[in-house]
Amino acid sequence: MPVLDSIAARLDEMIAWRRHLHAHPELAFEEVATAGFVADRLAAFGIEVHRGLAGTGVVGVLRHGNSPRSVGLRADMDALAMTERNGFAHASRHPGKMHGCGHDGHTAMLLGAARHLAETRNFDGTVHLIFQPAEEGAGGAKVMIDQGLFDRFPCDTVFGMHNWPQLPPGTFGVRAGPVMAAADHFEITVTGKGGHGAMPQLGIDPVLVAAHIVTAAQSLVSRGTDPVDAAVVSVTMIQGGSAFNVIPDTVTLSGTVRSFRPETQDRLQHGLARIAERVAAAFGATAETAYRRNYPATLNSRTEAAVAASVAAQVVGAQNVHRDLEPSMAAEDFAFMLEQRPGCYVWLGQGGGAASCMLHNPHYDFQDQILPVGASYWVLLAETALPRGT
Repeated sequence: MPVLDSIAARLDEMIAWRRHLHAHPELAFEEVATAGFVADRLAAFGIEVHRGLAGTGVVGVLRHGNSPRSVGLRADMDALAMTERNGFAHASRHPGKMHGCGHDGHTAMLLGAARHLAETRNFDGTVHLIFQPAEEGAGGAKVMIDQGLFDRFPCDTVFGMHNWPQLPPGTFGVRAGPVMAAADHFEITVTGKGGHGAMPQLGIDPVLVAAHIVTAAQSLVSRGTDPVDAAVVSVTMIQGGSAFNVIPDTVTLSGTVRSFRPETQDRLQHGLARIAERVAAAFGATAETAYRRNYPATLNSRTEAAVAASVAAQVVGAQNVHRDLEPSMAAEDFAFMLEQRPGCYVWLGQGGGAASCMLHNPHYDFQDQILPVGASYWVLLAETALPRGT
């Protein structure tokens, strides 16, 4: 079965929704207008609407038949804190805010699916349409869960989807097991003894110490991690000093650690603090490490990954479903939902080749042509998870 005709016929409407959202981006936990836009449309479709989880979260509940089964379909709503560099008419009207990751498209696709499901009701059970705030680093999924998402809206399984510019339109990427990495943040404060840049022997230079820590930290992956176990340690910020001829008292290193296995995550966390402390001590300085675990690894359950792949094949053909796509070292807070319920997170192609504009780029834009593809996938997934007559 290809893209559903009734959904394809409403492409212009979905484009209008998507472009409106793109022009009015809102950051994490600030998605007031976006949540209102979603809630108004769900209500117009005749869907039961619940608001307030995680502040701006919206859950639509659609029931049909007598089955106790239920499924959750999730879309993220928040934008990024970045300035858009596009010149088209629907570019962001709010400086410093941009839908640079396609959450506008994700929201529009789930709204399109919601309308179709409400009209056809070709399922037996309950569909929970989860419109989540604050995916971009703020952990909105965890907040929704902590505030009772799955207590108030029980889901036997839960599914997520993200556009992927590295796959061509009309394709899906699906895999069981790890899809995206755990993402942690660290900050190392190196304390030495400041002084004159011309007389370094009278002080302890924290800039030099920090440089050695950056180099030594790479050994955690290159020499401390199994070569077949993916991990990343990236120092992305170094801050210290205020004048070219003054050795500062302190330097701060910040960055991210990515991994898939809990034991690897533990080892990297403890190893980074150990290296920082002991490298600093070797120079007569001190180093204090603050480490925060943000998102866990995104792990698809095997059964639900097979279901997702089968449904995707109905929409685009089995030859256009990539079942061996390499995991990404990026992170996704849908992982918190997958810790609570079995489910699957899929990639929806929207680009193709190295020339495609990648996510989080100021020139990025969601490709409207894939809106019916994603919406059809959601509809068929709900109907497959909640079949009638069984």
